[in-house]
Amino acid sequence: MAPTATSMLVDSHCHLDAAAFDADREAVIQRAREAGVRRQVVPAITAARWPGLRAVCGEASGLFPAYGLHPMFMAEHQRLHLAELEAWVERESPVAIGECGLDFFIDDPDRDAQAFYFDAQLRLARDTGLPVIVHARKAVDEVLAAIRRLGPLQGVVHSFSGSEEQARRLFDLGFLIGLGGPVTHERARRLRRLAAAIPIDGLLLETDAPDQPDAGIKGQRNEPARLPRVLDCIAELRDVPRDEIAAATTRNAERLFRLPPTP
Repeated sequence: MAPTATSMLVDSHCHLDAAAFDADREAVIQRAREAGVRRQVVPAITAARWPGLRAVCGEASGLFPAYGLHPMFMAEHQRLHLAELEAWVERESPVAIGECGLDFFIDDPDRDAQAFYFDAQLRLARDTGLPVIVHARKAVDEVLAAIRRLGPLQGVVHSFSGSEEQARRLFDLGFLIGLGGPVTHERARRLRRLAAAIPIDGLLLETDAPDQPDAGIKGQRNEPARLPRVLDCIAELRDVPRDEIAAATTRNAERLFRLPPTP
């Protein structure tokens, strides 16, 4: 039987290397495959976790690493990590740089330090031709300004929470947006309107597992097998067949991350 679009989904953002999966990671991967999630992009957050992430992605087919320095973990970053990142990327050939970006939601953010690390990673992405996986919380305008200043670039702003206008500005700069569990919550009205209105060629599906669970497992550990819930929600919001959303978002992920064919 030929595979369907919903059996070849890509989770474009999943922290499968997180300690929350240490006890049952193999089963988590198997459940994802059974749910039709055949490929997952696994972004890093700190330099200390790059080796473990590489090991996790080597354990099963369909797992693709990205390496970067996350803005919520500034206390763990050192400037020498940027040189190490450049060497790591050259040696390991990841599918993207990231997760990196700006987070002004956290208490007392060091905006200058975040901008320094973010700009350096954008330059690395530009110089290597790799896409960049961006975290932007309460900082979408600042992220847009950095991308415009340091481009040309391509990438995705994951777990997007900005406006439709900001999304369109990102599209104009060659970026996609990632939507996950938050869009399934009925109270997320602005996000749901966005999901219904944006061009489908600018959208990726994600779980951000083990974080950001969908409405059906509120307060529980998230995992990539839940991605079809995000798919179903967006298909309903757009009033189109789920296969149409599945096929389009898979094409988008394959194009952005230059993924090999489904295993």
